[in-house]
Amino acid sequence: MKTHIVPALLMTATLFVLLVVIYPLIVWGFAQFAPEKGQGETVSVNGKVVGFAKVGQKFTEDKYFWSRPSAVEYNAASSGGSNKGPSNSDYLAQVQARIDTFLVHNPTIPKSAIPAELVTASGSGLDPDLSPQGAEVQVARIAKIRNLPEDKVNELVKTHTQGPLLGLFGPSKVNILALNLALDNL
Repeated sequence: MKTHIVPALLMTATLFVLLVVIYPLIVWGFAQFAPEKGQGETVSVNGKVVGFAKVGQKFTEDKYFWSRPSAVEYNAASSGGSNKGPSNSDYLAQVQARIDTFLVHNPTIPKSAIPAELVTASGSGLDPDLSPQGAEVQVARIAKIRNLPEDKVNELVKTHTQGPLLGLFGPSKVNILALNLALDNL
């Protein structure tokens, strides 16, 4: 029995030191070379922090572009999806409520034109970006509320659209915080 317990305890102690001490120190060390030293890239307006560039936040006023819904209420400390499948009745009711809310605030948009990302939460619940289509479908509402020409708001969306990484990897996207801040500056 001693021949099995001692190696098991040594392996446990070794893995503990490796995974609980050494690995986190290595990750922390690499983070020190990243912008903001791994603390997140803050966005400031007039010296006041208004959000993080890579973490989504909730916008509910009609004069702003709405973000993708979050299963964790945009709490970065507890990121994650809802883990509810497409056949879950609670999930379906939640998505239908989001569709209904969107249609009330965007009456000129047909239900079939609503991108799925505007009514379903992401896997992390913290997406800071939407597809250009997710932003464009909101242009009419925002232009009307702010008394702006739709062309001007559409142009703002286009100037804030980032293409795929290196032109190849991932979809085009629009950072909603940056877009809303630019909208306020018009």
